[in-house]
Amino acid sequence: MPDHETLDELAVGWALHALEPEDEAVFALHLPGCARCSATVAETTEVMGSMALDLPQAEPSQDLRSRLLAAVETTEQLPAQAVPAAPSQGAPSGAQEPAPVRSLHPRGERSRWRRALPASLVAAAIAAIVGLGLWNVFLASSQERLEETVASQEEVMAVLLSPGQATIAPLQQVDPKGGTVATVVARDDELQVVTNGLSVNDADATTYVVWGMGEGSPTPLGTFDVTRSQMDVRPVGSRSTDLDGFSMYGISLEPGQEAPPEPTVVVATGEVAS
Repeated sequence: MPDHETLDELAVGWALHALEPEDEAVFALHLPGCARCSATVAETTEVMGSMALDLPQAEPSQDLRSRLLAAVETTEQLPAQAVPAAPSQGAPSGAQEPAPVRSLHPRGERSRWRRALPASLVAAAIAAIVGLGLWNVFLASSQERLEETVASQEEVMAVLLSPGQATIAPLQQVDPKGGTVATVVARDDELQVVTNGLSVNDADATTYVVWGMGEGSPTPLGTFDVTRSQMDVRPVGSRSTDLDGFSMYGISLEPGQEAPPEPTVVVATGEVAS
């Protein structure tokens, strides 16, 4: 029987609808007979659901908080175990042991929904769900503002937990030096920026440009505009490929609507998260 750190990881993935089909299938066999996993799924779903209600802050239990954070740090699956055949319809009724969850991946690999993203990003996403980061924004909000914020948070979560390999680079403000104002989410053929502090630009006169950095000169990857001061996901128009092939990224604010050969005013830079 796998330890419950492994099962907690699958339970969180189940609640987030982020498991691969084969993981989902085997966890579905285990879940009905396991009170702990059922509680993890229910509490995580409840906390997510309460984000859409104009209610006082809902805090997850300390036990759930600890188990979620422990699951984020889990990096290894247990060896494969056979899943027993489902009992026949004529089997006597009564309590049954939960079906064991076999590992679908070789030792040393993470389950697919975890391996696709850096642990730091999954941790940040789960932190947002369980009230460790973005939760307080919902307090004392009007219903209209609340619904707008919830919609943007859902979009951010969808970007952060989208299946597939992603390169993540949190970008810090350059001048004056400050905290994280944007996060670049780069895949081979797609580039997005999660903005959270970048100033709204005049789209008729200026544009933001994302730059791939590292060895050699900065490479312009695409442009985008910031249309709101709240957290938002901005698609980056780009004709480049290998968008995830850089060790650093930067953002500059440029006159006009085109990317120049080199950055003029760099407003944020950051290294790729490990």
